Amino acid sequence: MARKNKQSPAFEQSLEELETLVERMEEGELSLEESLQCFERGIQLTRSCQEALKHAEQKVQILLEKEGQAEIAPYEGEPE
Repeated sequence: MARKNKQSPAFEQSLEELETLVERMEEGELSLEESLQCFERGIQLTRSCQEALKHAEQKVQILLEKEGQAEIAPYEGEPE
């Protein structure tokens, strides 16, 4: 359980930082260099969040398989 507590805040913090970066960039008051730094950091955070979500999805799939619900249907989220 301690592992779960360590991972969740990291994901939440990354997501929060990413949202803050996007807001700063949308304001349009950053220099080109600052914008590039924010963009680079945003890419790092996005990849980190995607990886955390991938691991969570895999864990859910494993747990469902252990419970005898091996038939996993693809998620059909809201259309964009």
